Amino acid sequence: MIRMMVRPRWVLALLLALAIAAAFAVLGHWQLERAIASGVVVERTTELVTPLGDVVQPDGPVEQVATGQMITASGYYVAGDEELVGQRFNGDTLGYWVVSHFVTAQGSSIAVARGWAEHEGDARAALAALATDADNTAGLLNAPENYAPSTLTGRFLPGEAPELPDEQGDPYAMNTVAPATLINLWADFTDQSVYFGYVVDTEAAPGLAVIDSPIPVVEKELNWLNIFYAIEWAVFAGFAVYIWYRLVRDAVEREEEDAADAALAEAAADEEPSTGHPAVSHAPAP
Repeated sequence: MIRMMVRPRWVLALLLALAIAAAFAVLGHWQLERAIASGVVVERTTELVTPLGDVVQPDGPVEQVATGQMITASGYYVAGDEELVGQRFNGDTLGYWVVSHFVTAQGSSIAVARGWAEHEGDARAALAALATDADNTAGLLNAPENYAPSTLTGRFLPGEAPELPDEQGDPYAMNTVAPATLINLWADFTDQSVYFGYVVDTEAAPGLAVIDSPIPVVEKELNWLNIFYAIEWAVFAGFAVYIWYRLVRDAVEREEEDAADAALAEAAADEEPSTGHPAVSHAPAP
């Protein structure tokens, strides 16, 4: 078999198999690097209060780096655009958020969770007080100079998906902070820029409790799908060399079979009796 392997034809086939195996090995290494990279936790300074415009831009997607970042922004609250959001935990207690409409100094809108209350009645009372805030009911959305300026400080979080109302409950009840839903409820909102996220205020509005907003913990695990792909590429690399080995072995076996068949045929030819007639003697009998 070794003599077969060193023939030029099979040497070239081996080089081709090794090249294919090397390509598969490179792909496997790349997949393994991706799996390791996805498991690396990137430290972020989420507690460093940063201007909102430096963290995320309106009318655009929310990147992972912005999630949980403490931000600050100047602007004003639009009284009357408050909404009640249920099914919100503060620690281990279920309750309600009051969410307001905040307009930044640049004219972009963002939802702000102003505080939490365990009982719906308390949350609605705080909501009504904010809606009739004397400082913010004098203006209109297109006249920001009539509103009392405010400085917002809180934790930025990505917006939540809208949720269908419970068929057995209040059809107007909200259980998610969904900017796509809120902009349809805010008065005089047309085509202004809007952030696809919201801010949890570090301070609570009157009648509400401060919302528990812990430091985000980024937990990343190895990407097992990439590891599986890396193993798969390694198997493919070994399979390429194995295919070459099987082809050489099959060629050797065919040659051995052909040689054995030729030997058998030659032996059979040697053992066959002669078909000629014996010579007849014409000598006279004595």
